[in-house]
Amino acid sequence: MRNFSSHFRSLLKPLALAGIIAISAVNFSFGQEAAPADSSATASTAPSAGGGPAGDAAAGEALFKSNCGACHAIDKRVLGPALAGINQKQSNEWLHKWIKNSQGLIASGDKDAVAIFEEFNKMAMPAFPQLSDADIDNILAYVEEAGAKKPEAATAAGGATAAAEDTGVSSFMIIGLVAVVLIAFLVIVVLNRVIGTLERLLVTKEAEQNVYVEDEEAEAEEKDRFRVVKQLAKNKKFVFFVVLALLITLGSFGYMDMWNTGVQTGYQPVQPIKFSHQLHAGTNQIDCQYCHSGAWKSKNATIPSLNICMNCHKYVQATDKYNGEISPEIQKIYTALDYNPETQKYGNNTRPIEWVRIHNLPDLAYFNHSQHVSVAGIECQKCHGPIQEMEEVYQYSPLTMKWCINCHKETEVNSKGNAYYDKVIAAHDSIKKGEKVTAAVLGGLECGKCHY
Repeated sequence: MRNFSSHFRSLLKPLALAGIIAISAVNFSFGQEAAPADSSATASTAPSAGGGPAGDAAAGEALFKSNCGACHAIDKRVLGPALAGINQKQSNEWLHKWIKNSQGLIASGDKDAVAIFEEFNKMAMPAFPQLSDADIDNILAYVEEAGAKKPEAATAAGGATAAAEDTGVSSFMIIGLVAVVLIAFLVIVVLNRVIGTLERLLVTKEAEQNVYVEDEEAEAEEKDRFRVVKQLAKNKKFVFFVVLALLITLGSFGYMDMWNTGVQTGYQPVQPIKFSHQLHAGTNQIDCQYCHSGAWKSKNATIPSLNICMNCHKYVQATDKYNGEISPEIQKIYTALDYNPETQKYGNNTRPIEWVRIHNLPDLAYFNHSQHVSVAGIECQKCHGPIQEMEEVYQYSPLTMKWCINCHKETEVNSKGNAYYDKVIAAHDSIKKGEKVTAAVLGGLECGKCHY
């Protein structure tokens, strides 16, 4: 129905145009019927073609086309001027001279020849000495005859129009055609309203059908929600790439977890006594080896005994911060030693402080503090971080094999003034001299080489 409506409406303009053409055709036909009645009058009023050059127009047409047609036309300007009416503008004698030798006529100073030469950008017409006077007369006769045809045709058309205006039959036909057009217009309007009503009904029907189809599609989608998943599961390439991606992802996470196993960077346990390294090593600037005396002479840095604490806290009790009372943390030291601050005597009910170890290497790793502190001269902060700023100590470095190896690659050995390397250098010098070097010379008799 929609296609019919659109096609029908597209025919309205052609139908209206056809009606206009039909009216014009009727007017023209009646004008033609009236024209013969006045043909004699038209013929009698036509201008006479006499008085022109005495030549053969038929022969002149062939000569004009072969010699003049390239540059001239009868009724329009080409390279040269239009030739219609040239016989009335110039004399026959002048035309003969111009055609045979236009350049000579210009050179003689002829006013008309010079004016034409100037008008056409000083382009002289080629001379035609091969044409005889009879040939030129024939050409001029053809030009006059061809130029007279168009005015006669225009006069005949004017007479036919006047005859059509005088007839009364054409007016009657026009009124009839107008009535037919009006009736057709009314029919078109009525049909258009009917088509509009049918279209609205059709649209309503299609909307109802679309709603029904959408409901069916929605129900079908609800019934088969996993249709796409089922299709992808049948695709072997897709399944392969999904499994591969899962393996790579899970493997990456597993590798990272395994790599970080045993790494306790940032580990900060709660200690039984809130000992502040910031206060002791930072503010009071107590050397690390005063408490950890084993760091410069043994494998272990050692945990300081409470006797070392009592060297200071037998007298330092921080009572000014606790309203004359002994600091609770210092009191814990006294309690562990069964020490009475009033009598300054120790009892027999002593018990150790259970410190929680922070830096803990696996049993398979051998680390010697004296080798790094005494021999290499490495500061405690290199491994333990800014210990003088820590209120509570935490593990600063990862202490992994990779971390240790990178440090050994970057640290430069300074052997000057170091007794440990003096023995090694002496052994190397002996080897260079070819002397015998035993394992004992290289420290093979030290117990720690085997027993650690």
